[in-house]
Amino acid sequence: MGYVDHGRGHGTGPVAHAGHGGHEASGRDVASLTADPHRRADVKVTLVARQERFRLASGRTVDGYTLNGRSPGPSIRATAGQLVQVRLVNKSVAEGITLHWHGVDVPNAEDGVAGVTQDAVGVGGAHTYRFVADQVGTFWYHAHQVSHEQVRGGLLGPLVVTPPQSPAGTTDVVVLVHLYDGVQTVNGREDDARFEAQPNERARVRIINTDNGKMSVWVAGASARLLAIDGAEVNGPTPIGDATVTVAAGGRADLEVTMPADGSPARVHLGGGVSVVLGSGSYDAPATAQPAKPLDPLSYGGRAPLRFDPARADRRFRYDIGRRPGFLDGRPGLWWTVNGHLYPNVPMFVVTEGDVVRMRISNHSGETHPMHLHGHHAVVLARNGVPATGSPWWVDSLDVDHGDSYDVAFVADNPGIWMDHCHNLPHAREGLVTHLMYEGIRTPYTVGGKAGNEPE
Repeated sequence: MGYVDHGRGHGTGPVAHAGHGGHEASGRDVASLTADPHRRADVKVTLVARQERFRLASGRTVDGYTLNGRSPGPSIRATAGQLVQVRLVNKSVAEGITLHWHGVDVPNAEDGVAGVTQDAVGVGGAHTYRFVADQVGTFWYHAHQVSHEQVRGGLLGPLVVTPPQSPAGTTDVVVLVHLYDGVQTVNGREDDARFEAQPNERARVRIINTDNGKMSVWVAGASARLLAIDGAEVNGPTPIGDATVTVAAGGRADLEVTMPADGSPARVHLGGGVSVVLGSGSYDAPATAQPAKPLDPLSYGGRAPLRFDPARADRRFRYDIGRRPGFLDGRPGLWWTVNGHLYPNVPMFVVTEGDVVRMRISNHSGETHPMHLHGHHAVVLARNGVPATGSPWWVDSLDVDHGDSYDVAFVADNPGIWMDHCHNLPHAREGLVTHLMYEGIRTPYTVGGKAGNEPE
């Protein structure tokens, strides 16, 4: 297909390419890419971060991080079109902190990546994020400074954007799944999460997978449809039957569960450990084995036109994931590669605003990689050469298994310098990261430096 590597050479890393000493030094600064500074905020939140020992809702003690004295942090909710303002205060996180709005296509200055879009906030410091919640859907926020450690330790929380009017007869359930010290939790609890739902009522179960691996989800005792993937609504969703829904690391899935008319409860299994149990009064639901059949988003739902033509791409990239021996930060080992190159000598993907971009992501590394592109959603066109036939499958977190290749496309409509990395965060720490860079954009920030920026 003539995929071309549009990287700007291989002598320095992606952050160095984008820095103020690079070839775009005369361009726009990422710090200028913000929401309207004169607009009043509709939703105001203050999050105070601490590094401390804390108790989960179950009573288990964890050494990690909290936001406003708890982990997960507070649920942030907004209505579509509202301006969200979050003030982050660092009370005691020694390595510094930032916040990234996972799945929300914010202006680049608000992306929260230490060393790329801001400096890490040191102890005693504060930083304010402002963005318009244009996208309806289920998202989450998490640290992007030493993220492999701080996310695991609890610096995260849910973010939900709802339409101005929610459907009648529907209850809304937010389910954040996270491992603390190897123990799976739902909203900070180690046991099943129970929610009231009346007979014939529909429950929208918003599942957020914050862990480093994929999660299998299936429903017992009720009919269910897959309404949304990564905050993007599915066109023409149908009952999933006895299929298993796979949620990528960092990904989200919204399930609509229709409660039985006879008042029986329903159970949503979350990876075979904890579950969501829905019902009324004194209720429980029997556990069931995981179905063998996976739901395939490539063919699920009904077709719908795209707002652009992927066949008329302005840029075509390849993103080949591999592994080979080498040195990373002076350490010998077996490290991840991008197009055969070890970090920091990986290619950058350079675009111009307005470009239609196609990318083929191939994985020959021996492990699964949940790939996450900041600031954009991409539509899946094909897997292993098989075209998509269902609803447009929009993603910001895409599982690419060993031996698989995906053709995806998106419009470069959000100027900035955007991380594109594996959301198995230890993999990113081990070099599986590159950047999407818009022509004419520069950053004054750098990895390391006085702020001690370490995004992964």
